[in-house]
Amino acid sequence: MSKRVLAAITGWVAIAATIILSGCGTSRFPPAPALAASSDYNYVIGPGDTVNIVVWRNPELSMSVPVRPDGKIAAPLVEDLPAIGKDATTLARDIEKALAKVIRDPVVTVVVTNFVGPYSEQIRVVGEAARPQVLSYKQKMTLLDVMIAVGGMTDFADGNSASILRTAEGSKRYSVRIKDLIKRGDVSANVEMKPGDVLIIPQGWF
Repeated sequence: MSKRVLAAITGWVAIAATIILSGCGTSRFPPAPALAASSDYNYVIGPGDTVNIVVWRNPELSMSVPVRPDGKIAAPLVEDLPAIGKDATTLARDIEKALAKVIRDPVVTVVVTNFVGPYSEQIRVVGEAARPQVLSYKQKMTLLDVMIAVGGMTDFADGNSASILRTAEGSKRYSVRIKDLIKRGDVSANVEMKPGDVLIIPQGWF
């Protein structure tokens, strides 16, 4: 097992361990920011994505290719080109540079057709969700969207003691009121998710 994989596992084990330490009652974290107008978000490519490459006037070079686990793609006349962390436009320009060595004035369009995204931007849901899982981040994704995707909470969840670990802000923690949102329909409890958020739903004490 590589040091990188071991470090990642250790990090997520530490996050999961905080669920056990989370009690019921008023959260000790500040409330998550309310919904607001989102700034423009450019999707960045990650391992597991599929990209559709279209080379104008060169149909034999146009095809859909997967992004490998190492973050690279391989296509005719383009070998081992890094794709991870780039948006579709940047990748298209990089492919054009690679193809320019063998064909004249290539014009390339790239469209992402299967979205996974880089690990650093995925949304992770741990604890007392009905189906804890990893979700691909989408622009303007909200807490309600996430809870629908994971099938809600278990009967043992303390939804109003849940929290969001926001990796984009140095792992700052915010409290969220999932019970009020999905059980009572309180839309004021809905908040916007950010790339890399970890939603932690603790177990209630009975």
